[in-house]
Amino acid sequence: MEWFNNWWNSLELFEQIMYCVAIPATLILLIQTIMLILGFGHSGAGVNPSDTSGFDGGGDMDFDAGGADGDFDSSDGSDAGDIDYGDGSNPSDVGTLNFFTVQGIITFLCVFGWAGIVTYTLTGIAVIAVAVGFVLGLGAMYGVAKLMQLSRKLAQNGTLNVRNLLGASGTVYLVIPANGMGKGKVNVTSGERLVEYDAMTDGNEMLPDGTQIRVIDVRSDNVLVVEKV
Repeated sequence: MEWFNNWWNSLELFEQIMYCVAIPATLILLIQTIMLILGFGHSGAGVNPSDTSGFDGGGDMDFDAGGADGDFDSSDGSDAGDIDYGDGSNPSDVGTLNFFTVQGIITFLCVFGWAGIVTYTLTGIAVIAVAVGFVLGLGAMYGVAKLMQLSRKLAQNGTLNVRNLLGASGTVYLVIPANGMGKGKVNVTSGERLVEYDAMTDGNEMLPDGTQIRVIDVRSDNVLVVEKV
């Protein structure tokens, strides 16, 4: 390790500080990328805004705000997915960007560190190096936030597309209990693809395997409501 000590001691204090920022950030970013590729980082950045399975959108919600009673009816689930995250093309869309995420901060530190090192090597002026690193780091941070925003937009669009199955025909392959008492599974044709979804029925008759069905509604948690045909 003598070569490392010689190299490290040859650096100025500013360069040592920037390397202490850049190298750990780069290693963490590399580990995050590998974990994401392997599937360990899926949805780790936060909550998927299109996922409404954590609450029941099939009933009424009563609330009391400052003594005023109100009632919120979400039984049809028609508004559950109508969240517009924007595509970033309008200035107002900037408010939907999540800058301060783990990925964003690590990316900022990584770019800030290496850009500062390169700039200081070229100019020898620490103030300019910090300024360039800061600007480029913010740009990279914005890029990460933009990618996450687009990812949420795609997830939202994927959720809304489920409503395109209204009126579609399919077949039960896992028994669906009667009267909405439980969920089964159906295969439904969407375009030229055969897709699988959880399904339930409000009818008084249980739907056994092989029953031909038609989709009559889509709940907010993407469960299809079907009827026998």
